[in-house]
Amino acid sequence: MRRRDEPVRLTRIYTRAGDDGETSLGEGTRVSKTDPRIVTYGTVDELNSLVGLALAADVPGEFRPWLQAIQNDLFDLGADFSVPLEAAEEGRTRLRVTAEQVGRLEGLCDLVNARLEPLRSFVLPGGTEAAARLHVARSVCRRAERLAVALAEDYPVNPAALAYLNRLSDLLFILARAANAGSAEALWRPGGEP
Repeated sequence: MRRRDEPVRLTRIYTRAGDDGETSLGEGTRVSKTDPRIVTYGTVDELNSLVGLALAADVPGEFRPWLQAIQNDLFDLGADFSVPLEAAEEGRTRLRVTAEQVGRLEGLCDLVNARLEPLRSFVLPGGTEAAARLHVARSVCRRAERLAVALAEDYPVNPAALAYLNRLSDLLFILARAANAGSAEALWRPGGEP
């Protein structure tokens, strides 16, 4: 069995196993590609790509290691959603998101938010390119969270996975605000008042 810190080795990218509209969950069960577990971790993968896109922008340097760690966590999260919780109950060791990973996000939220001016209104997504990309990642994170909550209505889901998505969307919002620091934030004006 592969160690937790050992990278996955992919020798061939295409397998033809999904040509009929099915794919395998992490423990081997074949399901439709529209299965809510696949849709959920597919959205987590989309989120990971958007975090990578944010990293390609001129984000503040201290954000880089945080966002890179988050990308690794998002692979853990996808693995968590790809293996039904019952597989762990059957005595198999499976990768799961932990409370410690959620705690790291909370620590970053507190650290960065303490430097920001208090909110006076809702913030419009945008500003610098880095901030705009972080806002897009935040909105996809919220979608992934909604899908995970819907998944949890029908299947057992790791509670730490749900908490992780909730905290990550908060952190991405805070980082987007911080990426706009030094310039005026675009605030929501009800009714578009000037």
